[in-house]
Amino acid sequence: MASVLLALAVIFTGLYAGMMLIFLTGIMPALARLTDGQFVVAMRRLNEEVPRGLFLLVFLAEVAFPIAALAVPVDDRSDTHLWLLVAGLVCVVVNHLVTIAGNIPLNNALASSESAPETHPDSAVREAFESRWNRFHAVRTLFAVAGFALIVSASLS
Repeated sequence: MASVLLALAVIFTGLYAGMMLIFLTGIMPALARLTDGQFVVAMRRLNEEVPRGLFLLVFLAEVAFPIAALAVPVDDRSDTHLWLLVAGLVCVVVNHLVTIAGNIPLNNALASSESAPETHPDSAVREAFESRWNRFHAVRTLFAVAGFALIVSASLS
């Protein structure tokens, strides 16, 4: 059972880290080339679509499976295996904390600015959003990729 849970931890942390990396290296650079109005609309639509069913499953599973893998007793678990798994879990949790404390409030502010375009021109909305969101996203991507690498390393130890 422990090996199945660890395999699921590897799969879900990998899926999440991959999505974060694609946003960092492909989606956000592509959106950066849009006009202010196009960028604001695109980010609003992404923020409406992304946090749904499958994403939420992966988002929660990337924390749940490492916890479950740690909770199942393993007779021959080495200290290295244990600490790699714990370190991976810590990275994944930090990723979630950055998302919750950093990116989501910016997403919410972006969404709320839609109701008053006359007082929130697209250029000002983008200025308040883009660079801050990208910084938070780079940090959470680093933690997601590190968490994945650590959990993979735990599975090999």
